[in-house]
Amino acid sequence: MSKSIVIFGFHAIQAQLDSNPEFFVRVFALNNRDDKRLNNIYTQLNRLGINTQKCAKPQLDKLTKNQSHQGIVAEVLLPTLPNQDELITYVSKLNGSSLILILDSIQDPRNLGACLRSANAAGVDCVVINKDGSAPINALVHKTSAGALNQLKIFQVTNLSRTIKALQKQNIWTIGLDGSTNTSLYQIDLTTPSAIVMGAEGSGLRKLTKQSCDQLVKIPMQGNVESLNVSVATGIALFEAARQRT
Repeated sequence: MSKSIVIFGFHAIQAQLDSNPEFFVRVFALNNRDDKRLNNIYTQLNRLGINTQKCAKPQLDKLTKNQSHQGIVAEVLLPTLPNQDELITYVSKLNGSSLILILDSIQDPRNLGACLRSANAAGVDCVVINKDGSAPINALVHKTSAGALNQLKIFQVTNLSRTIKALQKQNIWTIGLDGSTNTSLYQIDLTTPSAIVMGAEGSGLRKLTKQSCDQLVKIPMQGNVESLNVSVATGIALFEAARQRT
């Protein structure tokens, strides 16, 4: 049975309408707000036959746990994420130089959402996350991704090292980001079919994940900062790949 989450704010609701309106369960809107932006959303919801209820602000505050909702909240279904077998089938049909992002146990939902946002902006073909150890897809991930969650092909697997090996059999070169290696991200060729593997906040790549990668690279840094936030590092790595491919 599909799970549901609560999303809120005009941007999140519009992104859901534009990509997967069939996943709406119901929408709650502020009963004393009447403006062009909200009426435009109403028109789309009514045209699609989506259940809309007007309610007072305290009810919206309760639904969003007092987060800023702009007067509109929705309950939406989360589709079941496809697994490793479906990933390999999908990758085998990709044309050209594929780019995959693999996230190893990203536990902060804000970081996960930001990584998905960067992945969408950089034009990745798909994202792979692990089932155990990763932050669940929730309202915060949805909000932080700024709509990217609805646009990306996301796969969820049980064993990342096994998945990496399966991708390697599809001629995908897997590149792990690891600050302890000597090779710079900017020294390698990212124009071939590649999967960029990012590790968890603080601990980085797990041992088996690291051992499974074809190559380990680092982002060279100056100053006294030891490491970057994983979402920042993900953006840098993906856009270096995008730059090389342009």
